[in-house]
Formats: sequence, C-alpha cells, structure tokens
Amino acid sequence: MRVFRGFHHPGIAPACALTIGNFDGVHRGHQAMLALLQSEARHRGLPTCVLTFEPHPRDFFAAKSGKRELAPSRIATLRDKLGELERCGIDQVVILRFDETLAGLPPQDFIGQVLVEGLGARYVLVGDDFRFGAKRQGDYATLDAAGRARGFDVARMMSYEVHGLRVSSSAVREALARGDMAAAARLLGRPYTISGHVTHGRKLGRQLGESTPGAADGFRTLNLRFGHDKPAAHGIFAVLVHGLAPEPLPGVASLGNRPTVEDAGRVLLEVHCLAWHLGAEGGYGKLAHVELLHKIRDEAKYDGLEALTAAIAADTAAARAFLATHAKVSRQTTRDRI
Repeated sequence: MRVFRGFHHPGIAPACALTIGNFDGVHRGHQAMLALLQSEARHRGLPTCVLTFEPHPRDFFAAKSGKRELAPSRIATLRDKLGELERCGIDQVVILRFDETLAGLPPQDFIGQVLVEGLGARYVLVGDDFRFGAKRQGDYATLDAAGRARGFDVARMMSYEVHGLRVSSSAVREALARGDMAAAARLLGRPYTISGHVTHGRKLGRQLGESTPGAADGFRTLNLRFGHDKPAAHGIFAVLVHGLAPEPLPGVASLGNRPTVEDAGRVLLEVHCLAWHLGAEGGYGKLAHVELLHKIRDEAKYDGLEALTAAIAADTAAARAFLATHAKVSRQTTRDRI
C-alpha cells in the first residue's frame, strides 16, 4: 500500500476507485465498505484509494472554537489506521491536512479540485451520512449529480449493524470509554490494539516493587507513545504483547497521563510484561502490538510511590487471573473449531 500526504505527487494513480472518511478504528462497518470498494474497483480495472484527513475535522473545528472538549477521542493512531487499511487490501491512501483552506472549500470546488483533478476518481463510494464541503453543505445528492455531469460513478453504503447495533466509530468510542473491551472487539472485528515503537522512559518501573514478592526486577515497563491527547480508552488493562517474542507476552498496561508521577499531559501506553524475557534492552526500538483485552480499573492518583507500588502489585495479580482464564477459553475455542 502506498501512502501520500496530499495529492500533488507523481506516484499517485491517475485514476482510482475512491472512498472518503476518517476511518478511525477501521471497524466492521468500514471493513464492509472497503470490501465493496475492492469489488467495484476490480470490475473497473482500477486501484483502490482511501482519502482521509489529519487532523480529524472535528479536532480542527474544536480547536478553532476554543472548545477542545468538543474534539472526539481517538480510537487509533495514524500508524494503526494505516496498518488496518493495508490489511484490508487498499492500494493507496491519500492523507489531506484538514486546515482552514480545506474547511472553506465549497462542495463543487472539493469535487473538482480534490476528487476529479487531484485523485482522478472514476468511482466514489461514501457512507449514508456523508457530508462534505464548507459548512457541510454537500451531501450524497450533490455528489451524485456531480458524478453524472463529470463522468464518475457514485454509490453509497447504508449502515452496517451487528446484533441490531449500528457499527460506528462513535459506538466503538463509547464501548472503550466504559471499559467494555469485549463490545469494542465485536464492533472492530478484532481485539482493540495499539501499536508503536518501544521508547525509553524514566526507568521508574525498575525501582518500583523491588521488595515486592514476584517483582524482584521491579515493574519494568515497555513505553509506547499514543500520539494523541485524547485516547478513547484509558485506565489499567490486562494485555497481550505481540511482535517482541515468538509468542505473545502476557502483561498489565496503563494507558493515560500517569497522574501519580506527572508526565505533563503526554499520553503513554506503559506495559509491564508478567514474565520479562526481553533482556536489558527491553525491546527498545522494536514495533510492539498491544492487545487491550480487559479493563481492570481507571487511572488514579496515589500519595507517593509506595501506594503506587501496592496498586501495581494488585493490578498485576488481577491481570494474571484474567489472562489465565482467557487462555483457557482460547484453548477451548480452538478445540471446538477443530
């Protein structure tokens, strides 16, 4: 999959089958749309293209109005969104910076400058609630009329439901916010996962719990940056870490701002592997994929490192108990399938 920032690049396909959206989470509704896009593209002999935006348009308008609380929480980092789009078989992704200029484009100018001249769209697939252009004046009827006039096909896909629930990024955010990781996984079609390169932290975990039974090396952690200041999930989780060892590593993780040790608002995913097999370097620089399987509790602020250490020890025990049950269920499910 090829990724372009903007459409003024010679490597962009001269014509494409296109879909447009933020695709936060690339949930099952998105996946169904992308499968339909691929089918239509094959019939037309065209490459598939996703047009998406950074920042999220609602981020832009929230910042512009000075009401940051109106910005949506973020399900996935850009890295994870692109990874899922590639897994879905998309040929190219074009990321447009959502700024004052793009926000002010009238619908007809967006169609002409971006879809026709910029991307060479021959087929455009959108969702049933698609709006575009300045003040969201453009809708499906606007796009369909332009397609007839300019020679490209337009189609829309209606809502996708799972057990009677409309699948949407908002529904995924709501599930993650209440800590219902099973519901989030049903909407996503996979466990909720955050990936990133392991970075150096403050090494505080090595000092914590040195006198705690089962934590002779302290609570060493893998540190991953989330890259957005409002993650949809937050708290303490039982996790599995992929990509650092031949088998997934069970662990306990904290996603948030670390209120006890104060980290200036930076969002980190910190993972303590329950059995540390990563050596002194601890996987630094490697790309890790962390499945958040079960929420243990919310983040909390503690009166000192001793209280924090006790809380981490309790979280570790809770994670061990959940993961032991999860492993049994996974083995039974595998046997049932066989």
